[in-house]
Amino acid sequence: MRAAALDDLPKQDVVAEQGAWAGRKQFVTVGDLDIAYVEISGAQPALLLVHGFTDTSRSFSLLAPYLAGRRLIMPDLRGHGASQAGRGCSVADFADDIAGLIQILRLDRPVVVGHSLGAMVAIALAARHGELVGGLVVMASTLKPDFAPGHPLVVSIEALRDPISPTDPFYAWWHACRPDVPAAFLTGLAQEASAMPIPRWRAILEEIRRADLTDAARAVQARTLIIAGACDPLFGAAHQQALRSALPEALLVRAEACGHNPHWEDPALVAKAIVKAFEV
Repeated sequence: MRAAALDDLPKQDVVAEQGAWAGRKQFVTVGDLDIAYVEISGAQPALLLVHGFTDTSRSFSLLAPYLAGRRLIMPDLRGHGASQAGRGCSVADFADDIAGLIQILRLDRPVVVGHSLGAMVAIALAARHGELVGGLVVMASTLKPDFAPGHPLVVSIEALRDPISPTDPFYAWWHACRPDVPAAFLTGLAQEASAMPIPRWRAILEEIRRADLTDAARAVQARTLIIAGACDPLFGAAHQQALRSALPEALLVRAEACGHNPHWEDPALVAKAIVKAFEV
C-alpha cells in the first residue's frame, strides 16, 4: 500500500485491508509461547510497533501506509489477538517477550514504537534490554497509571461479562476517537478485544494499575520521542509532565486534535514525527 492519506484510498481498499489483517500474521516461539506478528518488508532500521491494552497489531494498520518503505514488525502481545497467553501478564513479561522477538527475528536495534500499555512495555524493554533498542517512541502513555477503584475503566471492566459483544456500548468509550476513523477498523478491534476472556482483561488491568516505570524511564539511554494527544482522557498533562521529567532529553510532539489514539486519528502526523525524530 502506498504512502498516501487514507482519505485518498478507495473505501473498499481500507475495508479489504482490515478484513485481510488477521490472515497476514506469522508466528515465532518466544520462550514457551507462540507470538503472532505482522511484518511489512522494507528498509532498515526496522520499526517495531507495540499496541495497547486489549488491542492487537491491527492497531497500527492505519499508520502503516504512512510509513511505507520501512520494515515494520507489529506483534500481538501475549494474551492478545493470536498470541498465546502464558502465565504472567506484567509489563516486564511483555517486555521480555518483545526482547525475545527482536533476537529471534535478528532485528538490528529497531526503533520501538509503543502506544499506551505498549509504550509502558517499550520503556521497560529499553531499561531491561537497552542493547536491543535503537530508539523509543512513547505515545499516549504514562509511567504510573492512576486507575483508582472508581476510575471509569476499572468500573467498566468490572461490569463486563463473558462473552463480550463486539457491539457492547463500552467500546464507544474505550475506542473513542474522531469520527473519520474507518468503521471497519474499529469493528475489527472490538471483535479481537471481545475474544479475550474477561479474567484476562482483569488480570492485565491489575498489572497495569500496579506498574510504576519511573525508575525504568530514568535508566533509558535510547533517543526518545514522546507523542501526546492533547485531549487524552486517560493520560493527560500530568502524566506527560512526569514522562518529560523522567526522560528530560526526549522530544515532545503534541497531537492537538487527538485523544488517546493519535495513530488512529492523525496517522500522518504520527508518521511524520517518527520519520523526523529518527530520520527513518
